[in-house]
Amino acid sequence: MANDEFTLVSPAIDNDRGGKLPRYCTQEGLGAKWDISPPLEWHNVPSKTKSLALMVQDVDNVDATGRKVPFTHWVVVNIPVTVKRLPEGLSGKVEEEGGEYVGIKEGINDWKVNVWRGPKIDKYGDRFEFRLYAISEDRHFDNQVLDSYKHRF
Repeated sequence: MANDEFTLVSPAIDNDRGGKLPRYCTQEGLGAKWDISPPLEWHNVPSKTKSLALMVQDVDNVDATGRKVPFTHWVVVNIPVTVKRLPEGLSGKVEEEGGEYVGIKEGINDWKVNVWRGPKIDKYGDRFEFRLYAISEDRHFDNQVLDSYKHRF
């Protein structure tokens, strides 16, 4: 990987252990901690970027007919380019956090909620794709637009 490559990483995901999400990020949880959004950070945002958008999907999800259909667990938009990370547990608290997180919106996921919803433990072996998009146009997504864009990032 080149040093100037646009990258997204999570300090909570240990690639030496197969890149698994920590159990406290799942619906099963770990003690009092469960369904906590993982910390994410990114580097080398392209220079013409106006904002960032994040989508997390289970790419191994199988629907009721047996077809493989990605299942969206988290949608985050309107991330200012000045923001370099989303701290652990930010989901559902964006408004409370304020500061550099003002204006960030969480979109409706396939669980029909606008917060991080981790995998069920029976899906713990599935692969999850964390994608960060550099948006080069001036856009401000609201909840109505989020619904229409959810599968188009």
